[in-house]
Amino acid sequence: MSGPMSLEPGGDQDTLAIRLADRRLIHRRPSWALDDTTLVIRLPRRGPDEEAVNGLAAELADRIGPAVHPYEVAALLEAEGMPASVIKERYGHPNLFSLAAALYEKVPRTFPDPPRGPDPWRPDTVRCLLRGVLFALPGLAYLLTTPLWNAGAHIPVLVLAGLVSWAWGQALGHRAHLRMATGRREAGRTLLVGAPLGAAVATGVAALPAESGAVILIAAGQSAYLAAAGVLLVFGRERLLLAALSPLIAGAAVLPWWEPGPQLRAGLPLLALLATLAVTGRALWTARSAPAASGAAGPHLLWSLPYGLFGLAAGVLVLLEGREEPYAVIVLTVSMGPAEWLLYRYRGLSVSALRSTATPVGFLLRSAGILGLCLLGYLAPLLPAALLTGSEPTALLLLAAVLWTALLLQAFGAAWPSALICLTAAGGAAAVTGLGLPPGHAALPLACGAALLCLSACTLRLLGRPASHA
Repeated sequence: MSGPMSLEPGGDQDTLAIRLADRRLIHRRPSWALDDTTLVIRLPRRGPDEEAVNGLAAELADRIGPAVHPYEVAALLEAEGMPASVIKERYGHPNLFSLAAALYEKVPRTFPDPPRGPDPWRPDTVRCLLRGVLFALPGLAYLLTTPLWNAGAHIPVLVLAGLVSWAWGQALGHRAHLRMATGRREAGRTLLVGAPLGAAVATGVAALPAESGAVILIAAGQSAYLAAAGVLLVFGRERLLLAALSPLIAGAAVLPWWEPGPQLRAGLPLLALLATLAVTGRALWTARSAPAASGAAGPHLLWSLPYGLFGLAAGVLVLLEGREEPYAVIVLTVSMGPAEWLLYRYRGLSVSALRSTATPVGFLLRSAGILGLCLLGYLAPLLPAALLTGSEPTALLLLAAVLWTALLLQAFGAAWPSALICLTAAGGAAAVTGLGLPPGHAALPLACGAALLCLSACTLRLLGRPASHA
């Protein structure tokens, strides 16, 4: 009796297990719980039972690993319902916190990433491509109506009206989107007032140099269409606008094989205009029936001013490009759909970069790579398109890069830098071209190249910070 006595053959030296005769149904319980049919008597011992603690650590490793403090492990054990008697008798620890500290030390720290949620900036590919097509489709009206009037002599009047409509539409679209955050009814009210007023202003400006009433009517129709189309695009009714323009599509499609005559040449654009105005009125009426928001003050008018100035600058730059390469303007117009798609992708890739970088410098480098990737993805298809149309690719690619980078800054609310840089580039190129100063035709590529460098620097400075994407 002078040495330790084995209480169970091959078993633990300090437990006595007595199996009860009545074998009841055993419910599934944690590993530390006692068997319903076994009475365990633990004999006095010194110190923790490392083997039992190791087994518990292995069992709970996936739940202990993410803990940042032993108290979290203690809360886990308490949630499991582990009684104090088991902590003392089975694991040899005096209390819950002592066992939790031991488990915390034994299990390595693991911090698994949270499950990746859906991309909030996932673009609608079909919608973006459709918008690019819709930007170019109105040009079919000029293709149909050119034989009916002396278009070449009156192009400056229509260009002037278009510039005013473009600038007004950019500012109105921004204001309407701000009001859309308040409610659809408020956005509809803004568009109901702003769209007709913009069409009237554009028509009035075009009437000043116009030499005949017919030209004023054509300018009025152009301005009315641009205002109505802007309303539909704000409301996301691209398919309705496409349906309204179907007479233009049908008339232009038969031109290579059949001469429609003056009645159809004039009637089809007029029918498309009336259809566009009709669906726009329907969209505004639907927005008017939406519930009104209470106590919502409208945004300040000056907030939309830089967007209008950018629209004016972009119009001048495109006009200067169109004087030398008319087909390049068509390519640029159609590319606005993919450009919008890439704006969404930039934001989605930037959100992914937030999850995969740990330092501000790393995020800045990642942002620079994302910017270069998106610009390359936008410009790569434009190069073969420019070559196919016989356009000079350098000016087109630089202008496209300037417009996309400026739109990117605007998408993040940095409207004034993009507006001022583009206005400076447009004003300088227009002055040099209009006055015939050197470097002549190279003024536009040089101005766009300088603007692109400034816009890229602003983009990296403003959007290369994680706070801009939070």
